[in-house]
This record gives sequence, C-alpha cells and structure tokens, in this order.
Amino acid sequence: MNDIHLDPTRAQFEAFKNLNRDAPIEMLNLVRFRDTAEYPNDHTLADQGLNGAEAYANYGRETAAILKRVGGSILWRGGFETTLIGPENERWDAMFIARYPTAHAFLEMVTAPDYQLAVVHRQAAVLTSRLIRTNGLDDGATFG
Repeated sequence: MNDIHLDPTRAQFEAFKNLNRDAPIEMLNLVRFRDTAEYPNDHTLADQGLNGAEAYANYGRETAAILKRVGGSILWRGGFETTLIGPENERWDAMFIARYPTAHAFLEMVTAPDYQLAVVHRQAAVLTSRLIRTNGLDDGATFG
C-alpha cells in the first residue's frame, strides 16, 4: 500500500467540523493493521511484541465505554473477502460503521481525555485506514 493514512490532516478535520454538527452521522471505518504494533518506546506495551490486531483490540476495549457514553454505537461489522471494484492491493483487516447521534458527539469522543489516552493503541496498530463520514439518507430500499 503506497498511501499511509492514520490521522486526519488539518484540512480534512476542518472540512469535517464545517459540516452540519447537529444531525446523526455514520462513520465508515476501513482499517489495515501493521504486522507488529508500533508503540512509542516509553509505552508499557512497547516491548510486548503485540501484532496490529492485538493493539487494535486494546483500542476497542478502552474506547467502548467512551463510544457508549457519547451515544454512539456500532451498526455493522464485517470481514474482508475480496475487492470487486477498486485497487487490488487494498485489503482491510477491520471494517465497520459507527453511528453517532451528532457530529458533536463524535467530536466529544475524540477530544475526551480518556480517548486521547486510548488512541495510542490505534496509532500503534494501524498501517493505513479510511474514515469516511456519511449521512443516513433513508431505509436503503432503492438506489435513487
């Protein structure tokens, strides 16, 4: 994979913040793990030899209560099988959609002190990712 995407750029974060913050949002998460987690040298798990999936599991455990606290939930999780249309070299180890009652709730989560402590696991775990904000349009009965 040529492009590494771990955290939003300043421009991406500003674009996110400039959208409607009062409506419910759904965040499509596509994540590819590192073979070996890369914790900061001074982190207690730095020398434990965790793989990316194990580090990401730590992130999930530590952020589950925060997600719930802000009113968020996981709508869907799935496992990657193959890419039918798109770059053949992209594969994803974790795929899920998280729903938040508002963008304010998402921003509250990612700026919370306990989230800021937990995000080190995500940063250690992830080789590259995509985080795509969406809005639910309807029941999905048709494409139009």
